[in-house]
Amino acid sequence: MLMIPGPTPVPEQVLLAMAKHPMGHRSGEFSALMAEVTEKLKWLHQTQNDVLILAASGTGAMEAGIINFLRRGDRVLVGNNGKFGERWGKLARTYGLAVQEITAEWGQPLHPEDFKAALEADIDKQIKAVIVTHSETSTGVLNDLETINRHVKAHGDALIIVDAVTSLGACSVPVDEWGLDVVASGSQKGYMIPPGLAFVSVSEKAWSAYATADLPRFYLDLGPYRKDGAKHTTPFTPPVNLFFALQAALTMMQAEGLGAIFERHDRQRRATRAAITALNLPLFGGDAWASPAITAVMPDQVDAEQVRSVMKKRFDIALAGGQDHLKGKIFRIGHLGFVCDRDILTAIAALEATLQHLGYGPYTPGAGVSAAGQILLA
Repeated sequence: MLMIPGPTPVPEQVLLAMAKHPMGHRSGEFSALMAEVTEKLKWLHQTQNDVLILAASGTGAMEAGIINFLRRGDRVLVGNNGKFGERWGKLARTYGLAVQEITAEWGQPLHPEDFKAALEADIDKQIKAVIVTHSETSTGVLNDLETINRHVKAHGDALIIVDAVTSLGACSVPVDEWGLDVVASGSQKGYMIPPGLAFVSVSEKAWSAYATADLPRFYLDLGPYRKDGAKHTTPFTPPVNLFFALQAALTMMQAEGLGAIFERHDRQRRATRAAITALNLPLFGGDAWASPAITAVMPDQVDAEQVRSVMKKRFDIALAGGQDHLKGKIFRIGHLGFVCDRDILTAIAALEATLQHLGYGPYTPGAGVSAAGQILLA
């Protein structure tokens, strides 16, 4: 039972769709399939922009989103309040970009006013892009993308490049309404399919920047993906069976509806956090900026890795651990993608039994399940 931020659980009908015999990727049948999933991707992204499909991870989508629209030496602002924000700074430096980091302590949100100050100080319009992780999976923080984006729009020239890997499909990312330029995501998160596909939404403003971008690219050159995508095909061999999975998953998502998907993730976020609080376990990060994808817990009277070990060995439930300096200090409960309310109750009940097994005392047995149930059944 995967209760981690990715890979996430995969519905049976998606798995069965993957079991089909592959079709020719240059066939009319595949073109019809690609046309269908592309329209559904635009629905999920709430956009009329191009949404391009890559055979890659979310990191590949972000790399493509950075290298296709910038020039060597360009100045960029990178939000860094966790492992993935840190990664985008390293990636940008690898390609010779001049990186200025806007930082916050891990577990705290990025402060939009810090972006505003840096952008307003850029009177010569040297900042060419602002790179932001929307849902920082390493810490369970949801950054205020909407407000940060308003400051980017007030700057006028800079692009906004968004890591929406664990926010797209979990909360609303209205690409057109907010005017987001580049939005990257990955299949093994809210899309409810296995790893292997990545998605990049690209605005017309970003395509204008593409015309003068000079960073090296070949497989991740988005120009050919756009050209071939207009004909419902791909520049390179795609993972055909993952397209079958994507078709099935997006059909399920449309049947549920965007509003219901976002409400479900929010409800499960609140239920999980209420349960952890009822168990007297410290949450890592505040309610006001909690991600709908993952809840991070920083226990102070029981070992985080022992919790994960017992959950896996005794209940076959996988929780995520901490990264870098948080390794061994936190555990993370995923509630992203194909997760139902029953899964939340199951995980919390197993966590209670685990705590009891490990001799953790300061909680009332049943308190976590009760707290979660009150929210799930409200």
